[in-house]
Amino acid sequence: MSEHARRAQRGLSIIEVLVGMVIALIISLAAAGSAKMFGAAQRQGISVGGVSVGAATAISAIKNEASSAGLGFFGTRDDQNRSLFSCHRMNLTLGGTVRSDAASFVPVRIGTSGANNSLDVVYATSIDGGADVLLSGSADASSAQTMSRLPVANGQLVMLVPGTASGSSQPCLVRTVTSSVAATDDTPQTINFGATGVYNQGTFSNTPSFDEEDKDRVVLLGTLRWSRFAVNGTTLVRTEPLTGTSATLLRNVLSFRVQYGVSTNDVLNDLSWQDATGTPWGNVSGDDVNRIRALRIGLVTRSLQRERPDASGTCQASTEKPRDPLDAAVEVEPDVAAPDDWRCYRYRSELVVVPLRNLVW
Repeated sequence: MSEHARRAQRGLSIIEVLVGMVIALIISLAAAGSAKMFGAAQRQGISVGGVSVGAATAISAIKNEASSAGLGFFGTRDDQNRSLFSCHRMNLTLGGTVRSDAASFVPVRIGTSGANNSLDVVYATSIDGGADVLLSGSADASSAQTMSRLPVANGQLVMLVPGTASGSSQPCLVRTVTSSVAATDDTPQTINFGATGVYNQGTFSNTPSFDEEDKDRVVLLGTLRWSRFAVNGTTLVRTEPLTGTSATLLRNVLSFRVQYGVSTNDVLNDLSWQDATGTPWGNVSGDDVNRIRALRIGLVTRSLQRERPDASGTCQASTEKPRDPLDAAVEVEPDVAAPDDWRCYRYRSELVVVPLRNLVW
């Protein structure tokens, strides 16, 4: 074999193999470190972005429901042709369980739990919600006759509303329609509330009766929606008190605050923002409902991912504690164990003003 052929067939020496392995190991270690740093940065970016998107989505969901508050519960008019709140008290039963026995009723109510608030919103879901007609003759928990046609279908809800003679002392009564007999030239429309109706079961301590002499009315609700937004620990939850179902809206919530936007009286629209404390806003009732025009809702959330400290061991993700969106002078205490760990997280504040169109009109 020639010398040239022998040189062409020779392999790598052991030294060359070891050198190659060392170089490959160094490159692999460097790549692994870069990948780890990239992964951490990516997780932090997703965490911060997720907080922003989640907070905006949650506040939007609350806004959509709150803006419908009161649909179906306004329509009675005074001598100045102003639309007034129909029901200061409510009789409501669902499947045999009494949910309200002539208790004070407000379509939007703010509660207080520690430093956080809760928000209850009640509204009719039908596009015809709020359509009302005068009674013809008398009505009770079993049936009602109307002065003119009410476009109601079986399974829908109606509400019997006391007229001006009864005032706010008599409760409204919610009923499920089980059958309806159309009006003729000589007889009024008759709406029946049979015992099989879901909202027709249960017994009240005082079931009111209604009649045309007091200008009592029947209001078409369609269906009834009652939503409650509240913080459980650090989780913002939407609950339906009528059905008991619940869903998580947002996690890592540090503050959920709500205020009423109220006018000076039930005519003027110059707003002032009121916490749900004291009289009358701690427990709204009666004619004060007519002064509510809007809600102001604030939300503070924390990022899920803890960010790495700098070379000196100090976190720089946040330099200040978050503030209450409704009162910048109030700090919101982050939910972290170590005293300075709050600096390792990022915080997001959301603030929205919701005009309550049904209450305004």
